[in-house]
Amino acid sequence: MDLETVAGELYGGDLAEFVSARNAAAKAAKAEGDADLAAKIKELRKPTTAAAIVNRLAREDPDELRELAELGDELRDAHTRLAGDDLRALARRRGELVRRILHGLAKMSDTVAREVEATLEAVAADPDTAALALAGCLTSVAHQDTDQWFTLAATAPPSTGKRPAKLVEKAEPAKAKRTEKAERAEKDSKREDEERAERERFRAERERLRKEAAELAKERAVAERDLVRAERAAEQATARVEDLRARLAEAEERAERATAEFETAKEAFDQADEAAIAAKEAADDAR
Repeated sequence: MDLETVAGELYGGDLAEFVSARNAAAKAAKAEGDADLAAKIKELRKPTTAAAIVNRLAREDPDELRELAELGDELRDAHTRLAGDDLRALARRRGELVRRILHGLAKMSDTVAREVEATLEAVAADPDTAALALAGCLTSVAHQDTDQWFTLAATAPPSTGKRPAKLVEKAEPAKAKRTEKAERAEKDSKREDEERAERERFRAERERLRKEAAELAKERAVAERDLVRAERAAEQATARVEDLRARLAEAEERAERATAEFETAKEAFDQADEAAIAAKEAADDAR
């Protein structure tokens, strides 16, 4: 048993069984004497519904998701270069691609559809989120465990979508010391606590996502303002260059005329000088 295999099975399995399958896998790892692995498995977060849909998309039809991630790289490059036309064209392509992906998914509620759309936008906006999504190990948009197991997520194998039955079987206790009713009540209580914690995390993540979206909107507005300023400055510089070129051509034309006038005047002077010398010589001979 290793973390890669367990993570691949969990994030590729049934979302409703994630918590029970994760706990079973952690118990199995602990039973095998690997407490560190058990702790790491317990730390794997249950994905949101939107993240689970994107994870399934990464396993079943990853081409469009990969195209979206590559489009995000192009957008960041265009932003760095302040290429306004490229940014606008790429933004349109991103919107069309996100809508096409959403159209191809199974019918979902408006709330989930908005969350999936936000998740897809995050895939294009953040390379770490894109890597986790392509690996099929996304948990949410607002909180990702990239520091904990990012290298693992990048190589997580595709899952068959089935619950890890063997791991669950290993986790079953050998001997039951309490009554079935007491065990069931404890399980129900734990499940309720976990679901309550998941809901709290979801609300916190949703609020975090809203704040991040607002910050991104501000950054985009600043970038667009800087882009407009740069375009205006470029237009003004181009107009200035054209004006200087026109003035230079006019000055060159005046210089050519002045040179021609100078040559004409010099020739006239030389002729007059020669005539004066000849007249002086004639006067001297007449004496």
